[in-house]
Parts: sequence; structure tokens; C-alpha cells
Amino acid sequence: MHAFEGRPLDGPRADPGPVSRSCAEVRARLGIVGDRYFNQAAHRNAAVTFLSAESLEPWGVDPLVARRNVVVRGFDVDSLARGTVFSLDSGDGPVRFEVGRPAHPCAWMDQVIAPGAFKGLRGRGGVRCVPLDDGVLRTGKSILVVVSA
Repeated sequence: MHAFEGRPLDGPRADPGPVSRSCAEVRARLGIVGDRYFNQAAHRNAAVTFLSAESLEPWGVDPLVARRNVVVRGFDVDSLARGTVFSLDSGDGPVRFEVGRPAHPCAWMDQVIAPGAFKGLRGRGGVRCVPLDDGVLRTGKSILVVVSA
């Protein structure tokens, strides 16, 4: 569970918050090892979320507050259509992902980012994806390639 449950006006519950990691182990069709949605049947088609760092620049906040699994810079993930397959290679070989549905922001964004963030992030909240390969993602310079659109 996470702190963003219930009503935003009540405020978030105590939570250690999202944690930045230097690497993440990805399992095909299951998600990221250790993630709260890993191998959860209801989330298998949306197990890994991607966000473009530029989406949060108007607010000047740490991308961790958006609670997406992977944050990329220099690529508009929101422009990817459902069914698009892309790969991300951060040095350990490419890991392919298939784009599912948008990762729409929730009303909590007005509380944890700033008033108006919920509305401002509509269409820029990232995408939910299915990992197609096992692999490792690391922070730092990576290569993102659209495999099929």
C-alpha cells in the first residue's frame, strides 16, 4: 500500500515514500521485483510505469513524487500509442516493454506537487507498460528505441 489512499483532503497517511534505486530487476510479464504490483494479476498489463521527467519541470519537484517506476529524460513517453513496443538499454542489454494504457494522475497530485498539478498532468502522467523481457535497468545514460509502433 502507499500513502495516497483515501481522500486527498484528509492528507496522506504515514509512508516511507517512494525510494530511488540505482537498479531494478525486471521480469517478463510480471513487473519489477520488489514493486507493490509485481506479479499482481490485476496489474500485469500495467506493471511498469514510465514518466518523462520534463512533465514535472513546471513544478520543479523531484520525479519521485509522481510515483512512477521509471523516469526518462529526453523522450516523450506520453506520445507512445497503445501497443507500441520499445526497448530501454541502460548497459545490461535491452529490455522491451509494450505500452498499455496512460498512467493518468490522481487528485493526490494537487496535494503532493502543487494545486493544479492534477489537471496540469492530464495527458502527461506517463504510460503503463508490460515488460516483455527479463533484465536489469540502471540509473544513468540509457538508450530508448521504439521497436514497433
